Amino acid sequence: MKKKIFFATFLIIGLTGAYAAWQLFGPTVSAPAGNYFYISTGSKYSDVKRSLIDQQIIGNTFFFDLAAKQLKYPAKVKAGKYRVKKGASVFSLLRMLRSGSQSPVNLVINKLRLPEDLAQKIAAGFETDSASVMQVLTDAETLRKYAVDNNNLLTTVIPNTYSFYWNTPPGKILDKLYAEKEKFWNEERQAKAKALNLTPGQVYTLASIVEEETNKQDDKGKIASVYLNRIEKGMKLQADPTVKFALKDFALTRIMYGHLNNQSPYNTYQHEGLPPGPICTPSIKTIDAVLDAPQTNFIFFVAKPDFNGYSNFASSYAEHLVFAKAYQQALDSLIKAKANK
Repeated sequence: MKKKIFFATFLIIGLTGAYAAWQLFGPTVSAPAGNYFYISTGSKYSDVKRSLIDQQIIGNTFFFDLAAKQLKYPAKVKAGKYRVKKGASVFSLLRMLRSGSQSPVNLVINKLRLPEDLAQKIAAGFETDSASVMQVLTDAETLRKYAVDNNNLLTTVIPNTYSFYWNTPPGKILDKLYAEKEKFWNEERQAKAKALNLTPGQVYTLASIVEEETNKQDDKGKIASVYLNRIEKGMKLQADPTVKFALKDFALTRIMYGHLNNQSPYNTYQHEGLPPGPICTPSIKTIDAVLDAPQTNFIFFVAKPDFNGYSNFASSYAEHLVFAKAYQQALDSLIKAKANK
C-alpha cells in the first residue's frame, strides 16, 4: 500500500514538474495582432501582465509571475516595441522583455512639404503624437540648436530611411536627422555649393523647386541651370511650384494669372531670389543634380507638347515663346478632346 502511495505521489510530482516545465519552456505564447507587443513609457509590471492577458499572448499569469521573479523582471520593465512570435516560450518572452530587445522602427522619409508632414510621419510610427513633435519642431531652443528658423527647418531633413526604437523621443529623432544632414554635406558637396555661390541650405531650397518641377532625373540639372542663371542675372525665378506652395494648394494642377498675385514670400513671381525655405524635401539625387548642374545659357523652360514629362529649354524669350505656344496649343487640344468625350 505504501509503495502504491509512493508511486502515485512520485507520478503526481513528475507530472506537475512536466506541466510546469511545459508552461515555462514550451511553445505556449501566442502572437498578438500585428505580431508586435508594445510597452508604453512609464508602464509598471502590472500593466505589462494585464496587457499580455488582454491580448491573449499568455493564458495565465501564475507561471509568468514565477519566472519573472526569478529573472527580477518586475523591477526592470523597459518600454518599447517587441516582436512576439507564435510558439515562443514564457521564459524566452520574459528574457526579451527584460533585456529590452526591441524591434527597430524604420522612419522612411520621402517627399514632405511642411513640418506638420514630418510630425505626422513620426507620430504614425512611434510612441509620440504629432502635437508633441510639433512642439519640439517649433521650440525656439530647437531652432537655435539646428541654426534654422520656421521657414527652413526642413533643410535639416535629408530624405532617406532611418532606424530608431519605437519609444525614441522626438528630440532624439531630430538630433539623428540633423547629424545625418551634417554628414551629407561633406567637403565635396560644400565645395560644389560654394562654386554656385550658394549655401547648402540654399542648394536644398533650389533642389526643392526642381523636385516639384519634374520627375525626369535627366532634366533636373538643366532646370537647375535655368534657375541658377536667373539668380545670376537678378531675374525673378517665376517658378510655378512656389506659387502652389504659397497658396498651400498642393492639388493645384494649373497656375493661372490670378494665382500670381499672392504676396507670400514664397511666390517667386512677386519676389526676387530664392524663397525663405524649401517647398518640399528634395531627394538626394535632386540635390546632387543641382550641385552638378551643367553650365548653360538657358533662362526659360516649358513642358514639351507631347506630354512625355520632359521640357524644352530656351536661351531667348523669342525661342521660349515658340515652345510655349506649341505646348499651349497641345494642352488646349487635349482639354477639348477630353471635353468632347
